[in-house]
Amino acid sequence: MSSPGFPQALTAAQASELEAVARLLAAGEVGEALVIATRLLATAPRAPDAHHLLALCHAQAGNSKQAERAFVHALELAPEQPLVLLNYAILLRKNGRLDAALAVLRRATRAAPDAGKAWSELGMTALRADQPGQAREALERAVALQPGSVVDWHALGNAARASGDLEAAEASFRTAIALAPDQPALSVNLGAVLRMSGRPDEAAACYEQVRKRGDQSPELADALVGALLDDGRLEDALQLARQVARQHPGFVPGLVTLANLLWEYAPSLAAGDQSFALFRVAIQQQPHNPALRGAYIQFLLSARAAGEALEQITAARRHADDPMLAWMHANALEMLGRTETAGTLYAELHRHWSRGVPAFLNSYARHLLRAGQWDAAARTASEATSLDPANQEAWAYLGTAWRLLGDAREHWLCDYERLVGLIEIETPPGFTDQASFLEALEAILERRHTARREPIQQSLRGGSQTPGRLFGRRDPVLSAARTALVQGVERWLGTLPTDATHPFLMRKTPGVRIDGSWSVKLWTSGSHANHIHPEGWISSAFYVALPPSVVSSSRSGEAGYIQFGQPPEELQLGLEPRRVIRPEPGKLALFPSYLWHGTVPFDDEQPRITVAFDMTPLASGR
Repeated sequence: MSSPGFPQALTAAQASELEAVARLLAAGEVGEALVIATRLLATAPRAPDAHHLLALCHAQAGNSKQAERAFVHALELAPEQPLVLLNYAILLRKNGRLDAALAVLRRATRAAPDAGKAWSELGMTALRADQPGQAREALERAVALQPGSVVDWHALGNAARASGDLEAAEASFRTAIALAPDQPALSVNLGAVLRMSGRPDEAAACYEQVRKRGDQSPELADALVGALLDDGRLEDALQLARQVARQHPGFVPGLVTLANLLWEYAPSLAAGDQSFALFRVAIQQQPHNPALRGAYIQFLLSARAAGEALEQITAARRHADDPMLAWMHANALEMLGRTETAGTLYAELHRHWSRGVPAFLNSYARHLLRAGQWDAAARTASEATSLDPANQEAWAYLGTAWRLLGDAREHWLCDYERLVGLIEIETPPGFTDQASFLEALEAILERRHTARREPIQQSLRGGSQTPGRLFGRRDPVLSAARTALVQGVERWLGTLPTDATHPFLMRKTPGVRIDGSWSVKLWTSGSHANHIHPEGWISSAFYVALPPSVVSSSRSGEAGYIQFGQPPEELQLGLEPRRVIRPEPGKLALFPSYLWHGTVPFDDEQPRITVAFDMTPLASGR
């Protein structure tokens, strides 16, 4: 007989029953397995293996609460049993309890540091919990222990991509493909990383290879459209996008892709009408497709066609009580100047739905600023920064509220003299002087500017933006520019203090990672509406070519200048810029991504051409 308080060893007969239960579970005979496991536990109530097996039976039967109780009993008897910990964590992860699963998995890896399966599960759970750093560490350990695991290499690639390390992601995906060349998902993910790395030609080749193997899914075709566009193959991209929309009318992302292509690249500005018509026809054919109507509403809001957006929202809300529709309803009302009605909707959503959603809190803070409720705006934006300390939009609204309230913390946060820099970029090797470098760079960029108008969701007004990632392409001029710009950024960062209490300075590291890069070409009367960069930490503008009216300050005042600290015009706050800087060819403007910034319109025949890029700290994924 087992001693009270101590685990009980199984007899030979009980061990035989244990094996029988395991065989039944493997064969899917859960009911019979559960009967035997329950009987076994009655004869061996202090046997960890009996509790563990009963937990597995309940888990397979879908009895989550009973399964968890059995796991807990097993761990009370054998607290550091790796297999019990692993299976318990899997149950917690399947039930969406990611934090609890991670805690159990850490115990499992401490108990069995050479158990590859535990490290693998820890990495995948951390990835699902949006913790790419922890996921990557665990998965690196997993592939070291089981280097032939395709699943682990694939997951490691996803973790590296999520943390912004595209080079490591590419290496992991290529290793997985070498182990399993016939798994198309691996090549699709490799293609995505190549496109993010600024190598759209290689990405397109990846996608084409998968299509030749028989994958004709609209998702893959849509990804190929993006790669073709980034590679400058506009006609091929348009042709394929039209084909996807025609053959898969229910595939909403494909319709959105085609609408955006027509908006930006069609020969005339009437393309907006073509884009809207695409959605209208599709909605007539699929009146009960909520995803389609939602995409059209978002497109209309991006195009600032708030009146039609409101019509579509009203129609959609007759059939669905969806908080997202209510949110878009409030946004449309705000655009139409119906601030009081919008406020009622925002307040109701804030009370009953979205206190934990930073994106909604940002929208609400934006409304409160426009409505003159500055204290409430500060509280709401502060709530968003507490939930997501790296949320650039929330800091922008909080800084604006502080300014309106006369709160000195605005100057602490924004510090336009110290945190806005305009620095000289050294001439890269291989160029005789800065002028020859800028001339070569301008020629490269001009070939990339093929759009007829600005992207629908951007701050750009009266100009074009290059598609995809600019840096990473196998072009010696772009590579030289990237190196010179990063070196300039790192020199500038070295002049700034570290401050553990400041949302910008606390993230300062010796190096930066470029997370997005593009070029903007402004035509006469073009400008950037005041905006921020929500995905960045540091943002930038490198001046490649400027029209005479911008270079010569005596000719046109501040035309073409970059300005900081003035909120968007639609907020109707009447605030002036805090700082205005005259751009100069070969110089780089640097600033925190949460600072409002825009450009003053100019009137000149020659365009204003810049390179812009967002950066995050090298040591983190955000």
